[in-house]
Order: sequence, then C-alpha cells, then structure tokens
Amino acid sequence: MARRMPGRSLVLGAVLLLTAAGCGSGGNDGSGGGGGGGKELTVWLAVDARESWPTLVASANSRFTKEHPGVKVDVQYQQWTTKNQKLDAVLAGRNVPDVVEMGNSETTNYIVNDAFAPLDPKGFDHSGQWLPALTDACRHDGRTYCVPYYAGARVGIYRTDYFRQANITRAPRTYPELTSALDRLKEEFGSKDPRFSAFYMPGRYWYAAMAFVKDAGGEMAAEKDGRWHGALSARKSIDGLTAWKKLLDDYYEGDRAKDNSDQPAVVGQGKVGVFYGNTWEAQAATDPRSGGDPGLKGKFATFAFPGPSGKLLPPFLGGSTLAVPAKSANKDLAADWMRVFTDRKSQRQMIAANTLPNNTVQLADVAADGVNGPAAQAATRGWVTPLAPGWTSVEKSNILPEMLERIASGKASVRDAAREADRRIDDVINER
Repeated sequence: MARRMPGRSLVLGAVLLLTAAGCGSGGNDGSGGGGGGGKELTVWLAVDARESWPTLVASANSRFTKEHPGVKVDVQYQQWTTKNQKLDAVLAGRNVPDVVEMGNSETTNYIVNDAFAPLDPKGFDHSGQWLPALTDACRHDGRTYCVPYYAGARVGIYRTDYFRQANITRAPRTYPELTSALDRLKEEFGSKDPRFSAFYMPGRYWYAAMAFVKDAGGEMAAEKDGRWHGALSARKSIDGLTAWKKLLDDYYEGDRAKDNSDQPAVVGQGKVGVFYGNTWEAQAATDPRSGGDPGLKGKFATFAFPGPSGKLLPPFLGGSTLAVPAKSANKDLAADWMRVFTDRKSQRQMIAANTLPNNTVQLADVAADGVNGPAAQAATRGWVTPLAPGWTSVEKSNILPEMLERIASGKASVRDAAREADRRIDDVINER
C-alpha cells in the first residue's frame, strides 16, 4: 500500500496555551511496575500503521498487555489531513489521548507550547543511536519530548528499461555519472518526444530543492542570539539553489508552477527517465489508485542520489515520532507502551514492512539490494526543517514553493527570489 510520508506541519491553535503537567519519563499515573488494573490506554496512530504494518501493532499490544495485565490498549487511527486539528481540539480539554503520532516536522510548535510531557530517553532501545534528524525534532532545552518511530528518505528512482535502451549500464554513483546518464536519456528519448523529461523536477518541489541547499552547506534558516532568521540568500544557499535550477533547466520538461503532489501519476504516464522521491512512489507509479500504470511493474529501481558536492544528496528525513500529551492521566503506561512499540524487535518488523528504522544501528539490517537499501544509505545524511517555533507558519505561507516557482520560471533571479523569501521568513519564523 503506497503511503505518504509526513512532512507538512499544521498550525497549533491558540487552545494550546497550556501548563505542562508531570515530569520525568512520563509523570506519575500510579500504575506501579507491572500492573494497570482496568486502565485503558488511548493511542493515536496515523493510518499508515493499519495499512502497512498491522502485525507490528498487534504484536506490540500483545507484549505490552502481558507486562501490564488488565490494561486495555485502544488504538485509534487518524488521517494525516485532520489529525492535528483533532489534537488541538482535545488538548483544550481534559480527555486526551495518552500517545500521539506526530510527523517529525510537526513537533516543535507543540513542544514549545508545553503540549507534551518530557521523557527519559534511557528507557528506550538504541536511544543513543536514534537518527539525528529525528532526535533533534524531539529535543528542546536539553530535554526529550518524543521518541523517534520510523523514517523515510528520498532517493533517485529510474526506469530500468529506459536505462537499458540508452545503454546506461548501472545506476549513477556520482554527480557526473548522473548528468551523463541524463544526457543519454535526453538524447535517446527527448529528441523523439519533446514532452519527455530525462529528470522530473516540478518547480515547487521544495523538499528536493532544499536538499541541494543542504548539499552546498546552506540553510533555510538559522538561529542567532535567540532569534531565527531566513538564510536562503546566504552564499552557500544560493550555490545550492543555483545547482538545483541548472538541473531543472537541463533535463526537466513540464510545468514549472507544479509541485510534486501528483508525481507518481505523472511518472506513470511513461515520459520520465529519473525522478527524486520516496521509495513508495516507485510502487505508486504502477498503481491505478495513484494514477499509475500497472504495465510499469518491475520497471523501476532506486539509487542513492549523488549531490554536486561529491557526497550523497542530503534528503529530508520524513518520518514520525511518538509523544505523550502533558495532560495524559497515564503517562508512565504511555511511555512504556512507546518503549515496546519502538524497541529493536518492533523495528525489525518495521524493516520487514519496507520502512526505515529509527536508529543507525538497524539501518545496517536493511537489505542493500532491496528497494529501501539506497534510502538507508541516504538516511545518515538526513535533515529536518528548522526547529523554530514559527516554522509551521513558514510552511503554511507557502514561502518556499513560491520562491522556487519564481526561480524556476525565470520571473526572478536566484538571489532576488531568495532575499524576498528571507524577508517573508523573518516575519513569521519566531511566532509561537
């Protein structure tokens, strides 16, 4: 089942002007060591768990209830599009879930508004080896407020049949090899069909463009003296955006005002040689439910995308975390359920479901020749959006896509568009 990795943040409503309750590894709910005596634990997970790893949920619940006889676990599945709106509403009252799944770029605004209880990371498997991009999203002022759950990293995805026809013998391992392969694809297929894109890169695809910024050593925003500021017009960021623009100009044929939301459907039309995306998008491009073509099954493979720097292109590390609301009445039990649900045994089941684990140790268990092997390789270079209180407002304002569209369409130079984006970022990035 194709799934969309969380990455977009939603605005935390004014209802979250809370005072955090409880401390430590989850506060004190009076549950003691192994009991729970008739308590009910309410867990909110995104629908991905029900659709892609239901056996993991069942296994973790079984192991947890053996440790806590009499405790019932009520797992309620939430849609990504409505989850945060529902969470904001219930956090204004007292009847809150005990565990909530968050997209890793959604956590900061909740944490700085005291919505989540602090946790002791020492109680969780591989906490010293959690993926840094997920760990950073869970920490604030030296404390941990959530636990990494799983990850996903974007990679290069290519048509194996097109590569054979263009006499490209292997997936690119370096940036020069990448551009050489794209040149061959453009010559072989683009000369016959002007709609063919050797490389598919819609103009508003900001996760991709920001990977080039990161690869050049740039940043979207930076903190100085307790205040955040846009950093897209800094020299290294300009270098990254310029490299991204050149790749688009050289190899992309299509609408520069589009984003990547329908990428599998576009790729499924058969006029794309290589694209940059999550591994599940290769399957989605063959699935009619996503607008894909079943005739393309078996014709996609993945590779770790090389960057102009000579290193792997640093991907946005999409993924999820788990947190305990500060108003939960069952903080200790909630933390213990999270411990079981994210331990090394559970992470092995996550790997079996073609999803990346939450830690660097078990990344080595991902089959190198499988669809997720390149993603595991790229994940060590992963990054997340700036951990600024107002980053949700930056995303909601569409500042990055609008900047990229102006650059991609030639309406503004890279430098002018970046300066305007920084000005807009500065207006909202420090909002709570």
